[in-house]
Amino acid sequence: MKTSIRFYDDREVRAIWDDSASKWWFSVLDIVAAINRESDYAKTRNY
Repeated sequence: MKTSIRFYDDREVRAIWDDSASKWWFSVLDIVAAINRESDYAKTRNY
């Protein structure tokens, strides 16, 4: 597996490459935090 950090609106989004499926998997919590511009991880988990 290959781990990567991607950026969305200058915010980090964790990603992992799955060789068997040939797909990138992204952290949903990181994406929700970026979209809502939330800086508190605990509040992001409430979504």
